Amino acid sequence: MDPLLLLKAALMGLVEGLTEFLPISSTGHLILAGQLLDFHDAKAKVFEIAIQSGAILAVVIVYWARLAGAVIHLPDSAGARRFVLNVLIGFLPAAVVGLLAYKAIKLHLFNAPVVATSFIVGGFIILWAEKRHQTHEPRVLHADTMSPWDALKVGLVQCLGMIPGTSRSGATIIGGMLLGLSRRAATDFSFFLAIPTLVGAGAYSLYKERALLSWADAPLFATGFFVSFVSAWVCVRWLLRYIASHRFTVFAWYRIAFGVVVLATHWLGWVRWTD
Repeated sequence: MDPLLLLKAALMGLVEGLTEFLPISSTGHLILAGQLLDFHDAKAKVFEIAIQSGAILAVVIVYWARLAGAVIHLPDSAGARRFVLNVLIGFLPAAVVGLLAYKAIKLHLFNAPVVATSFIVGGFIILWAEKRHQTHEPRVLHADTMSPWDALKVGLVQCLGMIPGTSRSGATIIGGMLLGLSRRAATDFSFFLAIPTLVGAGAYSLYKERALLSWADAPLFATGFFVSFVSAWVCVRWLLRYIASHRFTVFAWYRIAFGVVVLATHWLGWVRWTD
């Protein structure tokens, strides 16, 4: 296979891994990277979906002890059953809305004004959430102590992440904080929700586009998967350390700046902000 194509796959995997779990929208970054690398045809879209599995695997490994413990103790532990139930409850709203609104979102929301507005508005919401977090004590300190009602509310907020440029992670983490979760609890639950949400969305999309898949592209997909996995593993571990002593303010200003980049590249005709 063409070494240049493999390099593009690696770069796209890097972008996916570094942005999937930060509150900065992986979709927006992948659109920009795909345009700059001239890697944005129909097969490239399938590739972007496939390499999400590398990022998901990174989360599974980082939280392996917690996830394995929940599965093993499901029959005899109320805490394990509550954890699994909360993840399922949080996942359901996105599953329902995704199935009902997938085509409409693709048709009407993948454009520069929507992406830019989502980035910029999301940035100001993060600034507001962090300011509010300083004066309001979190009601839920650990993801394990969340109620099913808490999980449902975060799951409903996660649906906002379907708007291009919003960020699924940003919606769940910042939404969770506004709903009374601590920064760590909101981040942990966001990662837990990512597993069924991204697996479900990826499986559905890959099934729909299965005609585009070919064994000849296996090296391309394997490269993107591996780089996505490694970079996401590093990113998730870094973020968990970062939030122990830092706020999300830096991501807010980054989002605002990136929103301006979206508008500039659109006006100059450099990037086609559609899907």
